[in-house]
Amino acid sequence: QVQLVESGGGLVQAGGSLRLSCVASGRSFSSFSMGWFRQAPGAERESAAAISWTGDSTYYADSVKGRFTISRDNAKNTVYLQMNSLKPEDTAVYYCAAARGSVMIRPDYWGQGTQVTVSS
Repeated sequence: QVQLVESGGGLVQAGGSLRLSCVASGRSFSSFSMGWFRQAPGAERESAAAISWTGDSTYYADSVKGRFTISRDNAKNTVYLQMNSLKPEDTAVYYCAAARGSVMIRPDYWGQGTQVTVSS
């Protein structure tokens, strides 16, 4: 079992930055690929970014590419999402996810979510 706890969400003006953190507890963090998903009101949950268990491979949705950076610190059991140049359309609940294996295919565990609101 893996527990994921996100933090770092909040209200920010367009063009601003936020850094989300997700701390994992339970089984070996380094054996999981990690990802950040987001869900806006009335929309389906979508993948924003993902990182392999070693951190040497990353994925970004086209909508966040060049603005968001995902990283992980296996010594701290933590994955981060640095979000720059935020836009109102980035407003969503952001969920941390963990998947068994080297790459994120389908999450096995979810965090509770953290709200990100970007004002225009």
